[in-house]
Amino acid sequence: MNLSDLKAAPGSRHRKKRVGRGHGCHVKTACRGSNGQNARSGGGKGPGFEGGQTPWYRRLPKYRGFNNPNKVYFQLVSLDDLERFENGETVTPEALIERGVSSRSNRPFKVVANGRLTKKLSVKLHGFTQAARAAIEQAGGDVEDLMHPADTAAAE
Repeated sequence: MNLSDLKAAPGSRHRKKRVGRGHGCHVKTACRGSNGQNARSGGGKGPGFEGGQTPWYRRLPKYRGFNNPNKVYFQLVSLDDLERFENGETVTPEALIERGVSSRSNRPFKVVANGRLTKKLSVKLHGFTQAARAAIEQAGGDVEDLMHPADTAAAE
């Protein structure tokens, strides 16, 4: 059986009634009743009309607020993601993209403390949570904040 073999069941399809085309075509009102809104061309209620009830597209709340153009959206990197690197290696944004942790280079990276880190790494990324910074330093690694270099100096 192919799609081309499929046919509608007998009696299930009807030709559309061709109305308003002169004598022999359901004359006079063309099956539209006597006068009224629906008898006119272009008559009837539009889509979304709910019988006078406020339609759903007016009942829904409008979008409020704004998008802050200065907000920085970080790509999150967990401590488990850093486990992909060898002991003593330097972790940079380019290295993360190369290792397949992320495929985008247009957003800064932030390390979060999900998982455990057992390797001594030198991590040079854009942001760190306090717990992630402590975990990297506890494992014997060092942290360099590319976004706020002054913070790194203050922490030492």
